[in-house]
Amino acid sequence: MKLKQLCKFLLFIILIPVLSSCFQVIEEINMKNDGTGDVTLTINLSQSKTKVASVMLLDSVQGYKVPSKQKIQQELNEAVAYLRKSEGISNVKSSTDFNNYIATISFSFKDISNINNITKNILAQQKIKATNNSSYSYNKATKTFSRKYQAVSTAKTEFNKLKSQDKAVFNTATYTSIYRFESPVTSSSNPVSNVSKSKKAVMLKSSIMDLINGKINVSNQIQLSK
Repeated sequence: MKLKQLCKFLLFIILIPVLSSCFQVIEEINMKNDGTGDVTLTINLSQSKTKVASVMLLDSVQGYKVPSKQKIQQELNEAVAYLRKSEGISNVKSSTDFNNYIATISFSFKDISNINNITKNILAQQKIKATNNSSYSYNKATKTFSRKYQAVSTAKTEFNKLKSQDKAVFNTATYTSIYRFESPVTSSSNPVSNVSKSKKAVMLKSSIMDLINGKINVSNQIQLSK
């Protein structure tokens, strides 16, 4: 899925290959009734910050070159520069907290469909192959937000090629999507998702392993009050 693929890019530059502790991938979309909105993507390694700090002092670990803080910042800056040139995208920002090891990219969109193509191109610049297995849409007339997702058939095969210590990184990793709206939610088609008490947000949380193994589908159709 495209936004999660951008998260994969963030994971790549924040040392996931050399860790053996938990991390969080968080995707947030704030939708307005007119179809505009904002996206925030966060990689949170704060629960592993002591280990990450130790790794950052080394040149390499388990055959992986450890990037410097300057290199990590450079990679984020390049992603920001590309996003700023993307159609329908504005207000692009990034932040890095090297005390708690949290990285964030945020931006605004004119239409939710604007985010359907950008991450594949960003990843291609980093020589990371991406697949088009997810898309977002919003029908202003019916006030219906949709996310279509199809599991990547090769994900499990590629995961099984990893070394055992690298596989362990994903055992406690989680992926969370949070969609917020101006109008109340009347229905959410995904049975794993949860609607907030305010009825204006929908959250879905999954383990990264369930996504890799195709045990969970994050597709959803969310109907808003008309």
